[in-house]
Amino acid sequence: MAALIAGGWMLLPINLTGVLYVVQRMESMANLFVLLGLLGYVAGRRSMLDPARNGEASGTRGFALCMASIVACTGVGVLAKETAVMLPLYAVLIEWLVFGFRRIDGQRDKRVVGLFVVVLLLPMIAGLAWLLPQVFNPGYWSTRDFGLRTRLLSEARIVVDYIRWTLLPTPDALSFYHDDFRVSQGLLSPWTTLASIVALGALIALMLWLRKRQPLAALGIGLFLGCQLLTGTILPLELIYEHRNYFASFGLMLAIVPLLAAPRREAFALPRHVLLGALLVCWTALTALTAYAWGNPLRLAEDLASRAPQSPRAQYELGRTYIIYSHYDPASPFTRLAYAPLEKAAALPEASILPEQALIFMNSRMHQPIKDTWWDSLIAKLEARRPGVQDESSLGALTQCAREGRCDLSKQRMVEAYLAALSHQPPSARLLSMYGDYAWNVLDDHALGERMTVDAVKAAPNEPAYRITLVRMLVAEGRKEEAHAAIEGLQTLNIGGRLDTSLNELRALPGMR
Repeated sequence: MAALIAGGWMLLPINLTGVLYVVQRMESMANLFVLLGLLGYVAGRRSMLDPARNGEASGTRGFALCMASIVACTGVGVLAKETAVMLPLYAVLIEWLVFGFRRIDGQRDKRVVGLFVVVLLLPMIAGLAWLLPQVFNPGYWSTRDFGLRTRLLSEARIVVDYIRWTLLPTPDALSFYHDDFRVSQGLLSPWTTLASIVALGALIALMLWLRKRQPLAALGIGLFLGCQLLTGTILPLELIYEHRNYFASFGLMLAIVPLLAAPRREAFALPRHVLLGALLVCWTALTALTAYAWGNPLRLAEDLASRAPQSPRAQYELGRTYIIYSHYDPASPFTRLAYAPLEKAAALPEASILPEQALIFMNSRMHQPIKDTWWDSLIAKLEARRPGVQDESSLGALTQCAREGRCDLSKQRMVEAYLAALSHQPPSARLLSMYGDYAWNVLDDHALGERMTVDAVKAAPNEPAYRITLVRMLVAEGRKEEAHAAIEGLQTLNIGGRLDTSLNELRALPGMR
């Protein structure tokens, strides 16, 4: 049974991104130590409850193994990814649903209770005390298009979707890009929000009902729901990512596979075995097809764009991949292919300015005409809503290209774009710094460049990069005393010597001597 559960878990298409998406291999690494910790905990508790080894020394060794498994594996796991901090929660679910916090004589084991007070309850209280004041601050969510309330409402739908994507996956569901997801604005907007909350409540009730009857199934449900508490509640993370279910899907396998793989003597054994076999075939086929697509960048971009036709990111990535393959050659067949997905991405609701930036960047690099409609769309988006991280990065890429002389961009249009982005108050320090860079290096307006950089320092006084840029500007202007004063301000941020190299370089500038 254990091999069947593990085999089904490894075949699940939803787990592919935890392996093939290189940056998320840290997810699988962290959960390796989570599994090791849980195995060690279960072994320790079985030792403590083994009548054949019911000695004080045996009980002590078993408890020591439980404690070491949780503490050591959590400590090592978080070095790979923070999700390993959930290990104590998973362990307490196993304890509650399987071992019942009991000693061999049936009495409550105070050592086990004390262990979870130390490794779970106290850290959780400390973490919430630090986190909650930030969570209830509206500025904490300023970089997202959702707040705490809308995030929690949306995550109810997303968690239910995760169950469907795990057990009954379809290519359009496992599209990797989910920026076309509609954020829940209320219980009935959309109506599936309330339905999903009811479904999750029913799932919790089912877990409690199964606790005595089918503890393994109850544990599987508990592990799945517990896994969502970190990434699916109050942290301002992106709403949806498939790799967040790498461990959660194991919980679903634990709940579903034993039920379907029931012995032949049980009722409806044959239909259940047929259903399990069909699921395994479905999982294997979709996993194989997806893995094949991931084997080639162009094939992957085309596959993901076809899976998510309304996703701005998916369409943008397809256009960007065509640009990479074109090598900025106007005669390349990939050049012609790039326009359609980028223009489609630009026109989709809630799209950032990334598609317009890519179109402008590409044609400028190839010395081809730049459509006014691309600039108009880019500027209109920046005027309509506060720039996000992708919008700022897009402006930064255009600025860098112009500064390096690779792009001949309209200065008037670039200034219009920056003014539109800066019209939303208060502007971000990053945006102010980028406009200062453009003004100084491209417009040759040193007064404007310095003013924007000073504003960036004021907006983010603990960010040394802006102060370093300001010092270089002051040195270039021959204002030695002001540069020394700015260096003194930078010195206050030199915690642990992290800025020693930068400070030495600034002091060695010709104008500082």
